[in-house]
Amino acid sequence: MQTGKLERMKLYKDPNVQVLLSKFLSGEISELKPAFNPGFGYRYAEVEAILGGPSKVEDFLDRLYEAKVIERRLYDKILYCPSCGSQNISTHYCCPYCKSFNIQKSSLVEHVKCGYMDVEENFRKGRKLICPKCHEELKKPNVDYRKAGIWCTCKDCGKSFDIPDTRHFCRECQAEFTFENVEIRDVYAYTLNEEVRSEITAGWIFVAPIKEFLIESGFEVEAPAFLKGKSGANHMFDIAAYRKEITKKVAVMDVAIAKEVVSEQPVIALFAKIYDVAPDSAILVAIPKLGDNAKKMADLYNIKVVEGKNVKGITNALKEKLFENS
Repeated sequence: MQTGKLERMKLYKDPNVQVLLSKFLSGEISELKPAFNPGFGYRYAEVEAILGGPSKVEDFLDRLYEAKVIERRLYDKILYCPSCGSQNISTHYCCPYCKSFNIQKSSLVEHVKCGYMDVEENFRKGRKLICPKCHEELKKPNVDYRKAGIWCTCKDCGKSFDIPDTRHFCRECQAEFTFENVEIRDVYAYTLNEEVRSEITAGWIFVAPIKEFLIESGFEVEAPAFLKGKSGANHMFDIAAYRKEITKKVAVMDVAIAKEVVSEQPVIALFAKIYDVAPDSAILVAIPKLGDNAKKMADLYNIKVVEGKNVKGITNALKEKLFENS
């Protein structure tokens, strides 16, 4: 689980990922669906606009899916021409005898009273249905008559049949092929994984402006930051800030968000990391506030606490903590 989060945090540093996820978070995109273009096949216009073209779209979406940032559902199955790879494919329903697709599809109609059955065209006289056998008018469907199935006639060889053969035709290279030869690929629609929404929201709403504030205050900032501990393990922090004039002095920060009160768990998680990394100072940004027991624990572990309901309140409180220990 932690490895997955580390991968996601690396992805969040990618400006292209940030643009796409901001569209999900703002509601501009609720579900990313592909649109079919006859000349190019299925394409994701919103992602192409971010990446500057279609060539890297599939790999981009696959990386986000594998990191569980987005979820996907099967949207369609696309057919590819085995000769040229085009998605511009039409389906032909063909005569099983001569393979022509010049066939006529008709409905079989049965006159319930006399039992006569024929194609609908042979019953139709103007706007009326008249039984060719007993010449009675058929007025009420499922009472006077019923649809008894489908019947096809080949206009080339004249033979009739109920089930046509299915063949495919490539509009690009004019190749004809059957199911045995066709290449079929899955096409997906994508949504934001709700389990990581709070993780992303913390980054966009709070981590980004905190990072900007720190840079303006003269710090060098990594967000997220990956620091190696004494054990040799890499630990991820939401932010690591360095003073330019004191390069060895580092403050690490994690951001924790709750509906009402942040619990002890983020304090414990931060302490486990700083115990191995040993930074100069550690700060937990708690939104909107930290619980009383968690505050006592933070004090015991020498973790500074910054509380606030909005960015302005957090940056004001953060300024005190940072310069107090700089």
